[in-house]
Amino acid sequence: MAGPIAKARHVTPRTRQRKGHHALFRPALLLAIATMSLFALVAGRSAVAVRVAHGASAAPTHLAVAGVQAGACMSFAPLQGSTSKTVFIDPGHGGLDPGVVGNAGNASGKPVLEKDVALAVAVRLTALLRADGYRVVMSRVDDSSVGRSATTGILAGALTASAVHQDLVARAACANAAKASVLLSIHFNAFDDPSVGGTETYYDSVRSFARDSKKLATEVQASVVSALGSGDRGVWTDDELAAPTLTSSGDVYGHFIELGPASAGWVDDPSSMPGALVEPLFLTNPGEARYAASVTGQDTIASALRTGVERYFSGV
Repeated sequence: MAGPIAKARHVTPRTRQRKGHHALFRPALLLAIATMSLFALVAGRSAVAVRVAHGASAAPTHLAVAGVQAGACMSFAPLQGSTSKTVFIDPGHGGLDPGVVGNAGNASGKPVLEKDVALAVAVRLTALLRADGYRVVMSRVDDSSVGRSATTGILAGALTASAVHQDLVARAACANAAKASVLLSIHFNAFDDPSVGGTETYYDSVRSFARDSKKLATEVQASVVSALGSGDRGVWTDDELAAPTLTSSGDVYGHFIELGPASAGWVDDPSSMPGALVEPLFLTNPGEARYAASVTGQDTIASALRTGVERYFSGV
């Protein structure tokens, strides 16, 4: 089994720094700015999809959390019955932070943005889990950041490192305010070589609930690989990454901000529930990017994540 794509012993050093708390590339600033207007229509459609998927009869509730924007951290009641469980879903990135800028390799030439694909999958997953009787809290429901500082921490059209940090801290705060049973962060991967593809899932091994986090990550990984027929790149701990954050202080922290332990001045109030971060496909692989951007692909990924979450709950 291949090691995690960002682990130094498995690959040559990257030419770009990775973002925040995951193994993805920080896209070039000019490309991010250029694609923002192009995807305005897509973002609008995502907002409509959220309303449709969540149902007009059950309006979401904003959880008031310090440092979180008014339009973020939204709670959705079950559509029927109740399992008494709450699932916190975090579609990565958003707003000025596009995440991976992928290439579908088709005639349209339109890039595939990680923030859009992650949100589309999260919307579908939310609808599925609510139908199964779960309460769901989403960190964001549109093309926006979660942390309030992200509206001011901007330099040359992009979020500063501090704003990225605070955005991730806000997501953990939202999960805690939700009193979530589990945390699932949805991202998509990237690498220099466009032939690289497959599925990876991460958890933090130093938390008191690490055993449950590993089980969640394992069930999610197995379900996604089975549903997609993707390459199984494995389940890894977040400290097995070469450089899990953008800043030097984050490198010392050595964990994903949403999943890791307390660290004074860096993560003062860590997430308090089992959690995993999944990267179903590589957006730098044209075939995987096309599939991730398709309705069929997003439906399949969401259904697989639902299966993983439910398998986790069936065994705890």
